[in-house]
Amino acid sequence: MLRRKKKVRPIKVSDVTIIDDARLKKAITAASLGNAMEWFDFGVYGFVAFALGKVFFPDASPSVQMIAALGTFSVPFLIRPLGGVFFGMLGDKYGRQKILSITIIIMALSTFAIGLIPSYASIGIWAPILLLLAKMIQGFSVGGEYTGASIFVAEYSPDRKRGFMGSWLDFGSIAGFVCGAGVVVLISSIVGEANFLEWGWRIPFFLALPLGVIGLYLRHALEETPAFQQHVEKMEQDDRLGLTEGPKVSFKEIVTKHWRNLLVCVGLVIATNVTYYMLLTYMPSYLSHNLHYSEDHGVMIIIAIMIGMLFVQPIIGLLSDRFGRRIFVFMGSVGLFFLAIPAFMLINSDVIVLIFFGLLMLAVLLNFFTGVMASTLPAMFPTHIRYSALASAFNISVLIAGLTPTLAAWLVEMTNDLLMPAYYLMVVAVIGLITAITMKETANKPLKGATPAASDIAEAREIVQEHYDNIEQKIEDLDKEIEELQKKRTNLVHQHPRINE
Repeated sequence: MLRRKKKVRPIKVSDVTIIDDARLKKAITAASLGNAMEWFDFGVYGFVAFALGKVFFPDASPSVQMIAALGTFSVPFLIRPLGGVFFGMLGDKYGRQKILSITIIIMALSTFAIGLIPSYASIGIWAPILLLLAKMIQGFSVGGEYTGASIFVAEYSPDRKRGFMGSWLDFGSIAGFVCGAGVVVLISSIVGEANFLEWGWRIPFFLALPLGVIGLYLRHALEETPAFQQHVEKMEQDDRLGLTEGPKVSFKEIVTKHWRNLLVCVGLVIATNVTYYMLLTYMPSYLSHNLHYSEDHGVMIIIAIMIGMLFVQPIIGLLSDRFGRRIFVFMGSVGLFFLAIPAFMLINSDVIVLIFFGLLMLAVLLNFFTGVMASTLPAMFPTHIRYSALASAFNISVLIAGLTPTLAAWLVEMTNDLLMPAYYLMVVAVIGLITAITMKETANKPLKGATPAASDIAEAREIVQEHYDNIEQKIEDLDKEIEELQKKRTNLVHQHPRINE
């Protein structure tokens, strides 16, 4: 029996979702705080890697200590895809808000636990094993954190402001990194290097618990996103079992119908996160271990760079709402390819001003990626599979990107070439360029599977009018095409003796 095709009715102003400004601000704050906590830990871990190497791997040489500590940072990325799939399926079934409340508390507890682990001198081999276990639990929870937070912000944002609103998510990442680095410098300067190695390094990890409690409070108080609420309501209308069983997620559908967007997602995340980890996680160790700057000196340079990134981040997001997302991915990739070697030559110049400008070049290029990533990724998939698809692709990509600090340190040690990180970034830039060429523009468009969203009634009317204008233009284009085809048909008919018009 043939199903009757559902008649599509004209879109009205009442069909446009009006986003409450106060709820939007709360959503961004709650999502950004969790992301800040994630990167607070990454920042702390990157800046205390030298201390962790001595505490947990005391019998190794300084180079091996550094690689081992950074290796412990990288191994949990193996677990992130599992966490992404697990929390992604739950997020598409039960909602974004519930899952984000769970991930932030797991993340806080596992980070706090790192500060409790005894040293190698106290419990031997169990010390690095417990460190790795805590990092793996942390990696599992983080697998659903960034993607869930980006979806949460994207589904709460008006279509015309999604780039600007999404940019605050990575603003939280950078701010978390700055706070993590600042805390390390502050504690180290207060207690001294000897006491920092003995017990001071634990304090930053303890701070994760109160941050997690605050984040849990903020997220628990929020309502579910408008897009997911609409999806559940539609499920209830189409299938009365939708409310009890929850939306169904098909990985076959994700892979077969959305494989192009999955590849674009992988490319964008690799380009962004490799640059991220190279600059913000590996560079402190590179400056102290390879260029022989004091830990505090190298950290202060990175902190200054990151503070500058905080100002650039929302500007890129704002501009992407006007000029589109693709152009920034393209510019970031081209810039990274041509400027990676000059940047590292400046970093290796042994002149503070030149080192600063070398790092600043990489930081601005990183802003081009981070300024648009949180608004670009959620727009690639429809509501009912958005969390699952994005979490799976994102965490597979991060698995590759997470090896950056370890591989960069190993390549420099094996080749004695201080420009190896630049070559690494150039390869990644090619991936970013291919991604920019193949990705579709998503700026100022509704999310797939969701109704248009606006800041107020006046904007909703503009969106509806633009929709009608777009339809009228398409009809005019089709009419012209039909007219051209009709002329071609008439011409062909005249050329055939047995065909009458």
